[in-house]
Amino acid sequence: MSEKFLVQLSEQGAAAHWGEKAALSFTEQGATVHLTEQDTLKNVQKAARTLANQGLKNIALVGDVWCTESQWAFYQGFVSPKNLDAIEFAENAKTDSKELASLKQAATWARQMINGTADDIFPESLAGKAAEFIQSLAPEHVSYQIIKGDALLEQQWIGIHAVGRGSERPPVLLALDYNPTGDENAPVAAALVGKGITFDSGGYSIKPSEGMLGMKCDMGGAATVTAGLALAISRGINKRIKLFLCCAENLISGHAYKLGDILTYKNGTTVEIVNTDAEGRLVLADGLMAAGESGAPLIIDAATLTGAALVAVGQEYNALFGLDKELVRDVQDFAEQEMEAAWPLPLEKWHQQNCPSPYADTANSRPQKGGGYGGASNAAGFLSRFVPNEGKGWVHIDLAAAFNMGSTSEWAAGATTQGMRTVARTLLEKA
Repeated sequence: MSEKFLVQLSEQGAAAHWGEKAALSFTEQGATVHLTEQDTLKNVQKAARTLANQGLKNIALVGDVWCTESQWAFYQGFVSPKNLDAIEFAENAKTDSKELASLKQAATWARQMINGTADDIFPESLAGKAAEFIQSLAPEHVSYQIIKGDALLEQQWIGIHAVGRGSERPPVLLALDYNPTGDENAPVAAALVGKGITFDSGGYSIKPSEGMLGMKCDMGGAATVTAGLALAISRGINKRIKLFLCCAENLISGHAYKLGDILTYKNGTTVEIVNTDAEGRLVLADGLMAAGESGAPLIIDAATLTGAALVAVGQEYNALFGLDKELVRDVQDFAEQEMEAAWPLPLEKWHQQNCPSPYADTANSRPQKGGGYGGASNAAGFLSRFVPNEGKGWVHIDLAAAFNMGSTSEWAAGATTQGMRTVARTLLEKA
C-alpha cells in the first residue's frame, strides 16, 4: 500500500516565498491548504484539484482545523472517475464522521452510475441498481416494482415506452416505496422523480457526435434523486417516500418514435413530437403522474433536461422551477445551506402554452434550435401539465451543474453530485 500524502488546513497565510495569497504550501511530509477570507470552501476545493492534478493518489487529511464541510469540499475537488476512494478523513471535534461517511456513500454510488458506460448502465440495470442500493440501506422498509417494456403500455405509461421503444433494451419505470413507519396504509410524505435516459442519441433529431459523447450522463436526474433519498435515509428520515425512475435509451431504429407522432398520456393530454431530442420531458411526464397518484403533497423531480438551463446559469448552478414560489424559495435556501448552488428561473402557468401544436394539446418543444427562447422555462411549463394541485408542492430541478465534460479548476471530468444534498435536505425539511 502506498504511503498517504498528508494534508492539513491552516487559518494562517502561506509563507511569502510561496506567493501572495497562495492557497497551498508544501513540506517534506505533505501540504497545507491555507484558508482565505473569501470563498473559503471553493478555494479548498480548488486546492484539492491542484493536488490531484499533480498525480497524487492517496491523501490523509490531518489536524484540528478541518471541519465536516471543509473536508467534503476537499473530497469533491480531489476525486475523479478513476479514483473515488482516495481520501482518509480527519477525525476531530469539528467533524461529523457519520455525515461524511453518508455523503461519500451516496455520492460514490451516484458517480458510479453517471460516469458508468451506457453498455453497463442501461434502463433495467439502472432501475435494478437503484433499488438494490436503497434496499441495502433499509432492507425491512423498502419494496419496489420494475415495470418493463410493453407492460408500460398496459399501465398507460406512454412517454417512457415511446422514447425507449427504439432500443433493443426495453424501457422501464422503477416504482420504489420506502416506508419506515411499519404501516402499509401510511400516507406518502414525498415523491421523487428522476430522468433516467441512460443514453441519448437524440433519436431522429440526432445529436452531432461531439454532443452525443457525454450522453451517458443523461440519467443524472435518476442518480441524483436516488442518492438524495439515500442521504436522507442515512440522516434519519422517518417518513414514507416514493421514488420513480423513468428509464430509457433514446436510440434510432425502425421501432423508434418519430417526428410528427402524437402521444396520448394517461391524463388525456395529447403531445405532438416536434423534436425527438426533447425526450426527457416525455418520460418525466409519466413519472410526475405516478407521483401524483401516490398522493404525496411534496413532489421533487430532477433531470439533466435542457441545454437552455446551462446557457442561463452555467455549470456552477442548478436551475429551479415551480409554480409554488414559496417552495422554490425554500429549496434555494436548502441548497445554500447544503453548499450547493441553485437559482430560480421563470415559470408561470402560461408557459404551458409556449409549445403550441396544430394537431395536439401541445408539442414537446418548439421546432427551433434549442427549443427557441426560454427553452428551460418552456420545458418546465410542459412538465407542469402533469403535476397535481395546480403545481402546489412541486419543484423541478434542471441539473445544469450535474456533469462536466472536462475537468475544471474545481472538478474532475464527470459527475459532480450537485443536487444530491439539496434533495436530501428538502425531504428532511418539507416531507
